[in-house]
Amino acid sequence: MVPTYSSDEKKIKIKDFELLEVSSGKKKFLRHYFSNKATVIMFICNHCPYVKHINTALIRLVKDFLPKKISFLAINSNDSEKYPEDSPENMKKVYHQLGYPFPYFFDENQEVAKYYRAKCTPEFFIFSGKGNLYYHGQLDDSRPNNDIPVTGYDVRNVLQDILKGKKIYPTVKLSYGCNIKWKT
Repeated sequence: MVPTYSSDEKKIKIKDFELLEVSSGKKKFLRHYFSNKATVIMFICNHCPYVKHINTALIRLVKDFLPKKISFLAINSNDSEKYPEDSPENMKKVYHQLGYPFPYFFDENQEVAKYYRAKCTPEFFIFSGKGNLYYHGQLDDSRPNNDIPVTGYDVRNVLQDILKGKKIYPTVKLSYGCNIKWKT
């Protein structure tokens, strides 16, 4: 059985923030990347081995769904002073090296991670076009060294159901990875 939302998670709605988008070096509003069909907000970072493990499959998944009017945006909320690999300059390098097909934002004040109650990287939030939370959790069951292929199964299935017009029952499937590096 997949856990359903807690009462706190039911209250999470998609929300606009203005953050540094690292490829352009400019502050941009997240709302400019929201879709009327569905929006996936991903908490990722550069240094986490769990994110590195899924990057190739994540890019493939995004490329599969972007033409279908699903939007994706990634946010790094880590303390870049303690984890310089996660600085905006290094985020920009990773963005270009990997060819991310989605905007990559830096959450310097960690306000976005706190609002969404993000706990780790990678962690995914899928919102309806109306801003309701459909899914919160992992990409799939693959982890570094567990020999399960990275497919994006959990996120992919929710997105396919959205595109098919199926009734979505909001679910949580706990994400597993590196905890967000909070400022002290």
